[in-house]
Amino acid sequence: MLNLFGKLNNNLSNIIYINIAVFVLINIYYTIIFLMQVDNTIISYLGLSSNFKLLLKYPWTIFTYMFVHEDLLHVIINLCWLYFGGKIFISYLDSKDLLATYIMGGLSGAIIYIISFNIFPAFELIKFNSLAIGASASVLSILFSAATQTPNFPISIFSIKSIKLKHIAVIAIIIDLLSITQANPGGHIAHIGGAIYGFCYISVKKYGINLNYPIQSIIDLLLKEKRKFIYSKKENDYEYNARKQYEQKKIDSILDKISKSGYDSLSQEEKDELFNQ
Repeated sequence: MLNLFGKLNNNLSNIIYINIAVFVLINIYYTIIFLMQVDNTIISYLGLSSNFKLLLKYPWTIFTYMFVHEDLLHVIINLCWLYFGGKIFISYLDSKDLLATYIMGGLSGAIIYIISFNIFPAFELIKFNSLAIGASASVLSILFSAATQTPNFPISIFSIKSIKLKHIAVIAIIIDLLSITQANPGGHIAHIGGAIYGFCYISVKKYGINLNYPIQSIIDLLLKEKRKFIYSKKENDYEYNARKQYEQKKIDSILDKISKSGYDSLSQEEKDELFNQ
């Protein structure tokens, strides 16, 4: 798994790692409470409630829910979709936008879920006890962003036939629409919210409007502060010169590669390094 994800864009691999880590930690917690026979409360602090009182009590859950999985099959399916959609996303869109799209798609799914459970009579009896967890809304926002950007991208099926990416996206959303009346209606509604965001994000991006801007600006600020913290540590003259020489050597190597083979020959890691410098 490390070798596989090591070839991915940093943002994509980091999102996958976070989801896996949270899943493992939650299930370790479940094992401990089973052995100790104590009450299980952790999901109440991580899952998103459609109850406004609980949401005000635990406001962070509108972010945390999109990284939380309890069931192994659930996390496997979501991470497979994330890998599939994320690889296409970073091939045709700015890799910097992947994390912002993931978060904004999750937020959109959360908003649609909360609104739906509080306005439709069908959810009147369950809205106070309903909790949404999982990365599905975020994953579908990435998939639909990719499908809107490159709708005719061919996907091979069993090496015999190919289907266009837009058709896979349409099938996915139809399944969610038809599943609202079945088990986990809140989850399927949140999926639709994520898909709508992915479609809208690319549709308005073509007109110079960046729906990711609120989250992207926060991410950029945090990364800037992180770099300032790293470089604010005291360095002696030798350490400073060694660091600058190393950074310059990397940039020179990347620029040489561009002059010989063009920008497209760079790996994603090299593109990120050039952008950061």
